Amino acid sequence: MLIAGEVHTGLLRAPDPVTADQARRLVDLVVGEPVLVSHRPIAYARSPEIPVGVDCGLGAAADSRRVRGVGTALQRAAITGGHVVQGSAVTTLVRGDGSARQPWSHYLTRPGVIETLGRTRWDEVAAALGGPDRPGDSLDLGAMAGRVADRVQRSASRGGTVRLRANRTRLRWTARFDPGTAATPRVRYSVRSDDLRLLELSVPGEQQPPPVPELTALAEDVALHDWLLSTLLEIVGKSAIGAVERRAALERLLPAIDYLLHLWMPAARGDEISAAVWAALDRRPGFSRQWDTLVRRIRDQLSVGAVTALAAAGPR
Repeated sequence: MLIAGEVHTGLLRAPDPVTADQARRLVDLVVGEPVLVSHRPIAYARSPEIPVGVDCGLGAAADSRRVRGVGTALQRAAITGGHVVQGSAVTTLVRGDGSARQPWSHYLTRPGVIETLGRTRWDEVAAALGGPDRPGDSLDLGAMAGRVADRVQRSASRGGTVRLRANRTRLRWTARFDPGTAATPRVRYSVRSDDLRLLELSVPGEQQPPPVPELTALAEDVALHDWLLSTLLEIVGKSAIGAVERRAALERLLPAIDYLLHLWMPAARGDEISAAVWAALDRRPGFSRQWDTLVRRIRDQLSVGAVTALAAAGPR
């Protein structure tokens, strides 16, 4: 069994953060299905899951072992803190019974599951779906994630000055379920380009299937905080601290203070697996250490700026 997904994360294109009610309407993508809305520990609205039918290759390493997948993936959108929009797609891949394709009615009874046809080597499938390169005819979860994020963005776009612009990032992830693994998940995370990150999990367990909803929420949480960190790094870099007048540097940092700093809350909605994965990410590459260093640098600039302004005002 293999779980594969992709998450696209970006800034909601609006001059101001949306309210909880506005966020709920933006992600209300399926008529008659409820939207998940929560206010603790942070404002969050998530759309219902939308099944997407697929019948395609799974990117096997060799043509002689080409694996075909038939079934459905699930896509959904979410807005966090009124500022950040995410599009996500996920599926569970299992070995099909036999080598013949079944009628669609068979696959539609198992939403979010793709059955493989042909000889399946899970290491090869995981490497193909979780790697940086993907054959043109293979399963493209990124396209599904991007489409649902774009759908929310189109609905949110409206007039006004946008104070902060940020690039979208993609987190491509896989999770393997292995009852023989150690008690804690094995985590492998890498940055492959300016916008692409790869996350590979080996999930422990007894005889129970992997908790797909919890793993999907975990991947979205990692993607959110990776985007926050990447965006804050870019803002601090462009502020040119020490190279321009302090007032100008502070003006460039203000959108980060207004839009981003309050959103850092890793594992806020997590479980034991989430806590273990975040512990690994904080050891290496050190998400929270780097975030805390950047935040302290911004606050130091604010403190020095305030002291300088008071000194310039002089005694009354």
